[in-house]
Amino acid sequence: MKLKDALRRKKFVVTSEIQAPMEDDNPEKLVEDLKRIKGRVDGISVMEVELEGIVGDSIKTCEILQNNRFNSIYQTTTRDKNRIQLQNDLTNAHETGVENLLVFTEDYRITGDSLQETMFFHVDSGKLASVLDHIKEGHSIDGNKLASEIEFVLGSGVESPLGKNVPKQGMQEMETMGNMGTEYFLTTPIFDVDQFERFIKQVKPFQIPVIAEVMILRTAGMARFINRHFKSGLVPDWVIKKLSEALDLEKASIDLFADTVNDLKDLCQGVHIITFGGVDKLKLYMDAAKLK
Repeated sequence: MKLKDALRRKKFVVTSEIQAPMEDDNPEKLVEDLKRIKGRVDGISVMEVELEGIVGDSIKTCEILQNNRFNSIYQTTTRDKNRIQLQNDLTNAHETGVENLLVFTEDYRITGDSLQETMFFHVDSGKLASVLDHIKEGHSIDGNKLASEIEFVLGSGVESPLGKNVPKQGMQEMETMGNMGTEYFLTTPIFDVDQFERFIKQVKPFQIPVIAEVMILRTAGMARFINRHFKSGLVPDWVIKKLSEALDLEKASIDLFADTVNDLKDLCQGVHIITFGGVDKLKLYMDAAKLK
């Protein structure tokens, strides 16, 4: 089922993401791995990645997914793009058949006194709204007519605070994105379901579906790396302890994932699975969590 249909029919949504292949990567291998879960995911998002000056072609990767009958999600950021760049990228994505857009920024906005409590994904909503409004009407931001009207199923990334209230600025940004036509919010990774439930209660008045991001953590070392390089404390100590002490590491990893997903099923409208390159193992995790 397509993402837009799953959302509008209030189905439990399952999406995942891949990294656009770099110069020496084999996109055919990626597609072969994804075929193991074909028909079981409502969308595959493609990350924009740049390493040492080499940029993965995320739009081309979306096209490859579309050609292999996967519902692709073009994932982009708004911080470092002007309106012309953003318009060109969205137009090019649309021409490959992409129907879904997921927007983030590449950094956090600080909205209060404590970094731990107040980080919130900030999308440059004014810039994005300007571009989306123009292309939806079938013309560019400088007034030229486009080949067709362009409209996406819009998703927006949000920070789900660690057991704290969403800061006022964060609520205002969610409201702004909702008014722009956002059809779902995608959270940062969830480990503590009780804390996530408090977040869900706070954002419930928006009446916009929330999809929870769930990481596949295969080792304690991977968890420590995430805490060291992405966000301190993101992966709880108890998760690291369980993985470090496990006699059967793969079983412990799968159990952690399945338990989290099953606890989330009654709280939100879906999960977005982060595999960290382990797409070939995704079927095992989805089977354990009884997804599709």
